[in-house]
Amino acid sequence: MSATPALSGRRIAVTRAREQASELSAKLAALGAEVIELPLIRVTQHIEKDVLADVMLGLGTYDWVVFTSVNGVRFFLEEFLRLFDDIRALGLLRIACVGETTAAAVRAFHLKVECLPSVATGDALAAELIATGSLDSAKVLVVAGNLNRETIVKTLEGARAIVDCLQVYRTEKTDLTGDPAAADFRAHGADAILFASSSAAQSFVDQAAALQLAKDAKRPLAGSIGPQTSETMKSVGLPIDFTAKTPSLDSLVAALAKKLGR
Repeated sequence: MSATPALSGRRIAVTRAREQASELSAKLAALGAEVIELPLIRVTQHIEKDVLADVMLGLGTYDWVVFTSVNGVRFFLEEFLRLFDDIRALGLLRIACVGETTAAAVRAFHLKVECLPSVATGDALAAELIATGSLDSAKVLVVAGNLNRETIVKTLEGARAIVDCLQVYRTEKTDLTGDPAAADFRAHGADAILFASSSAAQSFVDQAAALQLAKDAKRPLAGSIGPQTSETMKSVGLPIDFTAKTPSLDSLVAALAKKLGR
């Protein structure tokens, strides 16, 4: 007799951007969960063409390129390969990543990650870069979105690095007021809700009216993918019932299964 899937009969709400939710949803469905997709954020390519042109023309002058997210890796390398058509044009650039998931996206292009903090936060990444002893007068390119880059830049500049920023995407909150999945969530609730980014946690609070649970709806346990998301959840008053051991989707699903598994 086959074993019952660990999340069989469980309703799990996923808060990732619609275009990024499928991977997590598939992992949950494979464990028997009913998935409710609540795309609290939208991620779109957004690049200032003049800045991009300056960066690409001067790419060989940078010592480090810093990636703060998987989206940064994806949109930057899409543009890079569109312009150069050969990954070797990156030259001797050294690469730093905020966490293992971002590093995996870089390694998928057969590129080496030379700086990776043990804790996936911007502060930890900046500290790890400073610890290399290579930043005095070094040119650093920080590839990021429209959120959460100021701390890294200021810290690196404090270590005497020359820092340029290239924004390659924009994260915006969505409006779920008329979304059918949000209506289902309001009416019935869920066993758990998963937060895989700080921006999703913030958007959940900002959209409290659109996600207000009915009186007899099931109140979900809240799961965080890692330290940075947990920090935001605490700051906006969201409970944290379980946390991924390492900041990855697999680890988040494992933490969920441990918490709710049958």
